[in-house]
Amino acid sequence: MASPLLRLVVLFGGVSAEHDVSCVTAAHVLAAADRDKYELVPIGIAKNGTWLRNDKAIATLADGGELPDRLETAGTEVEPLAAIRGDLDASTITVVLPLLHGPHGEDGTIQGMLELFTVPYVGAGVLSSALCMDKAMAKIVAEQAGIPQCRWIEFRDGIDDPNTIVARAIDELGLPLFVKPANLGSSVGITKAHDASELDKSIDLALRYDDVVIIEESVTAREVEVAVLGNTAPEASVPGEILPGSEFYDYEDKYVTGAATLVIPADLPAEVTGEVRELAARSFTALRCAGMARVDFFYEAGGRGWLLNEVNTIPGFTPASMYPKLWEASGLSYPDLIDRLVTLALDNHRRRAGFSTEH
Repeated sequence: MASPLLRLVVLFGGVSAEHDVSCVTAAHVLAAADRDKYELVPIGIAKNGTWLRNDKAIATLADGGELPDRLETAGTEVEPLAAIRGDLDASTITVVLPLLHGPHGEDGTIQGMLELFTVPYVGAGVLSSALCMDKAMAKIVAEQAGIPQCRWIEFRDGIDDPNTIVARAIDELGLPLFVKPANLGSSVGITKAHDASELDKSIDLALRYDDVVIIEESVTAREVEVAVLGNTAPEASVPGEILPGSEFYDYEDKYVTGAATLVIPADLPAEVTGEVRELAARSFTALRCAGMARVDFFYEAGGRGWLLNEVNTIPGFTPASMYPKLWEASGLSYPDLIDRLVTLALDNHRRRAGFSTEH
């Protein structure tokens, strides 16, 4: 009798501004996963929070057909616990692959729910997910760990003085400046401000997405990313460089025009490549990541060297995304990458389940 397939529940969509990116990511992950190893269960979370089992995608996968480039959050409405655990016997193993970018998915909320359900899941746990999602807190922890970064200040709506923030930022950091919502990704809500008026508008835009705003100095540097894979002994991929198609690597560049050029591996001296791979693994460990993360850097040649930009615990898996491309260039294919992530999820779950609950 054949062993039952491992049940891989792919969560996508979500209620954040990165909903559409997640729908594209999920389609490509499902297309790449080995159907001989996994029972693939795509569960979409609509923008109103409803959970929907995508029966159309399940039928397409069962028939050996090709999925569209973007999944819809449509299908049969399901309860979260039933969708995750399913109607299963004890021999069936379920692993959840959260592909929910941004708040209410990448920030520890879904991870906390999965911990309560005692279900193995891919990626960082509650603390690391929340920490890396909040760029301000991540910067504080990275600074404590001695990881170099560019200069920055934080603005908290309702707490910090809105009448002085523009002058303070320009005085401390100079111009131009980058302004970001602290808890968002995919370059949503990020702008580059060249003067006080633009900075004021940029802060207002960021406040549409979050009540914490990061204001960073602009650096003349190369943008380099490293993919990291592992739990307690993380491995770093070859680095890749981004050559933006516009003034900076924005949402349009990433997901609409595709104008950015990805150079993999990055054209760097061997010693410098070794430095950034080591720093990526250090950053991964310092922020308590698990499973996967894409670690983004700036490189100031002849200046400060490597500067951590941010750590993404649920990196994109679209055809234009760096994370799978970096691992492919490092000798790990897309399907094998998915297998490694599932194995890491099971390993992490077994380790955590072994902790005592007695005193």
